[in-house]
Amino acid sequence: MMFLPTGNENMTTCRLMTTLLQAAGLAASAAVVAAAVVANAGEADRFMTTAGAASAPVGFVEFCREEPAECADRTDRGLLVKLDDARWLDLIVVNRSVNQRIKPATDREMHGVEERWSLPTDRGDCEDYVLLKRHELKRRGWPASALLVTVVRDELGEGHAVLTVRTDRGELVLDNKVDVIRPWYETSYTYVKRQATVDAGLWLRIDDRADQPVSSIRR
Repeated sequence: MMFLPTGNENMTTCRLMTTLLQAAGLAASAAVVAAAVVANAGEADRFMTTAGAASAPVGFVEFCREEPAECADRTDRGLLVKLDDARWLDLIVVNRSVNQRIKPATDREMHGVEERWSLPTDRGDCEDYVLLKRHELKRRGWPASALLVTVVRDELGEGHAVLTVRTDRGELVLDNKVDVIRPWYETSYTYVKRQATVDAGLWLRIDDRADQPVSSIRR
């Protein structure tokens, strides 16, 4: 179920432009891309609205015990990264590279347990893709407060994880299901909760359209 209304010619054109630029593997001008991804800002908020504290996913809590440096980021205020050409290229390269290098596998197949978050080397579940993209973008100089692990419900109502990237043009989503980088409101997901911008160990609820429990990614 899409966030955007059907029949919006303006947004359809912008979506097509963004898809073609990325599919061609071009380091397209950030100004051109930004114009495309925020063209519908008048009809959909470019930034998610958070609504109070949420429990961190169990797998995330266990991951932080094993990899404390990945969860230690703190700041006085969350930053919005200026989406210039270099930053846009960072997103394209990291998103595609991780999606291509890591082969999908369930936690049961890899670890023999229902839920285990980790930095993958060759195989991973959705949250593992997210953790690796966040890790690699941080190594490229991105602030942790702009890279938020986010839990959603997918088209089937099942738990899924994506990386929300906060930019001055709005919040974008990096997803292991697609190589195209989209504004959060252009996905078909229902957004449940995500990391807090000021503390990587804290989580916040997202004020979205549904509040049913999420399966697979345990609370």
